[in-house]
Amino acid sequence: MIARNQDDRQQRRTLLTVLGLNAGLSAGLGIGGWAADSSALLANAVDNASDAAVYLISFLAIGRAESWKRGAAGLSGVMLLVFAGGVLIDAGRRFLTGTEPMGPIMIGLAVVAAVVNLICLQMIRRQASGDVNMKAAETFSFNDFASNGGILIAGLLVMWLGQAWPDLLVGVLVAAIAAKGGIDILGEAGRSGTNGEPRE
Repeated sequence: MIARNQDDRQQRRTLLTVLGLNAGLSAGLGIGGWAADSSALLANAVDNASDAAVYLISFLAIGRAESWKRGAAGLSGVMLLVFAGGVLIDAGRRFLTGTEPMGPIMIGLAVVAAVVNLICLQMIRRQASGDVNMKAAETFSFNDFASNGGILIAGLLVMWLGQAWPDLLVGVLVAAIAAKGGIDILGEAGRSGTNGEPRE
């Protein structure tokens, strides 16, 4: 029981830290995406805002019944799928109306975001927990880190080619990564309810 309480406290500290980092990163990426007219940066900003909300849900789930945790993880997965749909719609709008992304801003913010997301990923992995919500948090951080690499490449291509399509393409890819993460989390939540764990 004591060990369980210590694990819960450590998970709360970790989730609060990554929640704060993602909220701050979302604000920075949103401002930068607006200034740079970048679909990829704005997509990443919305993604991080969604992650911060999900980390809050996961934080509230710690120490609760397994059914509550499965529900929180399921909501996390649904939020990622909704986010993915929103990004696809925005990318389509930008494709039709035109956009002029700024490569240097994309590159700089992608590097900063990659560092922050790598820190979050390492903090979560140190928990070595089988908890479904901590696994969801790890999925989010890994997805974000992969997306940052895509934005970095898109920024370089925008500068090199002088065209907007790399930015739009990465925006769509970020949505695809988010959709896959959402499906994985929903699958993990479903398996956690059928693997013999007690339904508290």
